[in-house]
Amino acid sequence: MKYHFKVHKEGKGFWAECIELSGCFTEGDSMEELRENMQEALNLYIEEPKGSKKLAALPDDSISSSRNIVEIQLDPSIAFAFMVRYNRIQQGLTQQEAADRLGFEKIYSYQRLENKRCNPTLKILSRIKKVFPNFSVDFALGC
Repeated sequence: MKYHFKVHKEGKGFWAECIELSGCFTEGDSMEELRENMQEALNLYIEEPKGSKKLAALPDDSISSSRNIVEIQLDPSIAFAFMVRYNRIQQGLTQQEAADRLGFEKIYSYQRLENKRCNPTLKILSRIKKVFPNFSVDFALGC
């Protein structure tokens, strides 16, 4: 998942704002530092606290990179967890309901999918695709 930041030059430094995510800002003394900070700000913004009902916006594919607009790739593990959570909430399911539909005996197994440290098997990916037909690993990974 690639989000877009508008870069601004101010004095000797830079600051940037994510176009799709209101309130996602950062700054840096150099473009290299700014890029690192944009990555960190994006990851922290998307990585929702447990129990949050807030759902961040998806990237806008109609936005193109330009001189002042740069694409920043969301960390793949955060993107995967976010997309699982996003699809669950879009379908109006609780974690328990999603766990049941995916065939997990315990809710903890499902909750791991919404945790950025998840490493799903192909079998689990297949189940996710059946329960959440709009889920796309390619989209989550920015392919």
